[in-house]
Amino acid sequence: WLKVFASSHLDSSSLLAFVMLSKISPSSAARGIRNFNTKIFEKKTVALADRTETIVVGGRDKFHLLPQAFEGVKQIGVLGWSSQGPAQAMNLRDSLEGTGIKVAVGLREGSASMEKAAAAGFSRDDGTLGEMYDVASKSDMTLLLISDAAQANTYPKLFQHLKKGSTLGLSHGFLLGILNNRGEKFPDGVDAVAVCPKGMGPSVRRLYEQGKSVNGAGINCSFAVEQNATGMAVERALGWGVGIGAPFIFETTMRDEYVSDIFGERSVLLGAIHGIVEFLFRHLVANGVSKEDAFKRTAESITGPITQMVSHNGLLSVYDSFEGAQKREFEVAYSAAYHPLMEVLMEIYDDVKSGRELDSVIDAVSRHGQYPMTLIDDTETWRVGEKVRAARTSGQRPVCPTTAGVYLACMQAQADLLIANGHSYSEVANESIIEAVDSLNPYVDFRGIAYMIDNCSIVARLGARKWAPRFDYLLMQQAGPKLEKGEVDEGLITAFKENKLHQIMSVCAALRPSVDISPVAGQHGVRD
Repeated sequence: WLKVFASSHLDSSSLLAFVMLSKISPSSAARGIRNFNTKIFEKKTVALADRTETIVVGGRDKFHLLPQAFEGVKQIGVLGWSSQGPAQAMNLRDSLEGTGIKVAVGLREGSASMEKAAAAGFSRDDGTLGEMYDVASKSDMTLLLISDAAQANTYPKLFQHLKKGSTLGLSHGFLLGILNNRGEKFPDGVDAVAVCPKGMGPSVRRLYEQGKSVNGAGINCSFAVEQNATGMAVERALGWGVGIGAPFIFETTMRDEYVSDIFGERSVLLGAIHGIVEFLFRHLVANGVSKEDAFKRTAESITGPITQMVSHNGLLSVYDSFEGAQKREFEVAYSAAYHPLMEVLMEIYDDVKSGRELDSVIDAVSRHGQYPMTLIDDTETWRVGEKVRAARTSGQRPVCPTTAGVYLACMQAQADLLIANGHSYSEVANESIIEAVDSLNPYVDFRGIAYMIDNCSIVARLGARKWAPRFDYLLMQQAGPKLEKGEVDEGLITAFKENKLHQIMSVCAALRPSVDISPVAGQHGVRD
C-alpha cells in the first residue's frame, strides 16, 4: 500500500483510514468518546475539523469548587514519588489548602524517596507521609503513581487495601492493559478513573507554579472513567484534574489513553525525536557541515524555533516560513521521511495495541538487576550539544528546512495513524504535537535529550531506548538515499497542506497553557 500511497493524491489521513480500518475490529473502529455529565464544572463544546468534542474548563478560579467535587473524600493518598508523584501531591496539597481534605504520600517502607517527600513538606507526624498500603487503606481516593512496571507486581495487594466506595486513580492506563492481558479487572465497589497530564511530572509542577501569578498556566489533562461504583467518579476525576492545575480537561477512555500514550512516548514525543536528531546530525556532518552547526541545525532547530512556531501557530506556520529553495528542501525531506517513519509508527502501534509492548516492559525491568538502563546521551551528537548549549547567545536560531521536513513528517504521520485508529482529535493533537512542544521539548532545549527522557516514567524511558535506534536506522536506510536524490512526492505534500490536522491544531492552540514553560534546575522530582 505504500507504493500506491506514494503515487496517489488522496488525503493522507483518508487513505490511511481505509488501510488501517481493515486491520482493526469493527467495535474498535466504531468506538466513541463516552458522554459525561458534571453538575460542578463548566463544560464547553469545541469544533475540531469535522467533529465536536466536549471539554471541561479548569484553572485556579475553579479551585473553590474542589470541596464539592471531592464530596465524601477526607483523604487523598498519592502513592509513589517518581515522575508524576511529587508534582501531583504538591499541587493537590496546595490547591486544597484550607479545605480540610488531607493529601498524604504513601511509599514503600524504607524507600529512599521518604526523605525527598519529607523535604517537600510531607510528614509522618501529621499523617501526610506513610507506608504505601497503610495510606491506601485510609484514603477515600488513592492515586496510584508508582512506576507502571511496579504496578504490574503490586496491584493484587493494593486492591485488597482499597476502601469500599473509594476511588482508584491512575495517570496512565498501563494497569488496565496489564489487567486485560491477564484476564483480570478492577475490584468491585471501587471507582477506577484516570487523569493523565499531557506532560511529565516536572512540567506539571513547574507550570502550576508559574500559574500562581497567571491563571490558566498548567498542563492540560485527559480523563477517563473506567468504573463508576460510587456515582461520583466523574466529579472526583475532574476535581483531580483541576486540582493539579489543568486549564482544560479532555475526555477519553482508559484504553485509548494507554494505547495513544505508550505509543506516543515511543514515537514523536521521546523515541522519534531522539532517533531523528541522531540521523540528521550524522547526515549533515557527512555532507560537510561542521559538528557544531549540525547540532544547531538539528536539535537546536527543533527545540527552539520549530517548537515555538508549532506551539503558537501550528505545523503549517513552519512550512509557510520557507520560500523558494528552502521550501523545496523542506518538501524533499518530508517526502523522504514520511514513509520510513510511518513504517516504524505502525510497528509500535501494533505492538502497543496487542499488549506485546506492555509485556516487554515487564520483561525489561526484570533484567535490570543484571543490565540496568544505560546513558542515552553519550554519543557524539549530544556531547557536541553540551558545547553548543554552553556557547548559546540570545540571537535567533536557524530553522533548518531539512530538519523541519523530517520532524513534521513524523508529527503528521503519527496523527494520521491515530486518526485512522479512531482516537479522538484532541487526543491525537495532544499525543502527536502539543505534549512535545509545550511540555517535553523545552527540557531537551534546557539540558539535552536525557534531561527530558529520563525525567519521564520508566515505561517511557525504556520505550525511548528501544525505539529511537529503530527510527534512526530506517531513516538512514530509506530516507537518507532519498534526500540525496532530491525528489518531491507532490501527493504527500498536497496531503500535508490540506490535512484536517491543521484545523484541529488551530483550535487546540487556543487551549494551550497561558505561558510558555520555563524549566529550572533543582525542581522537585527532576533527575539531574
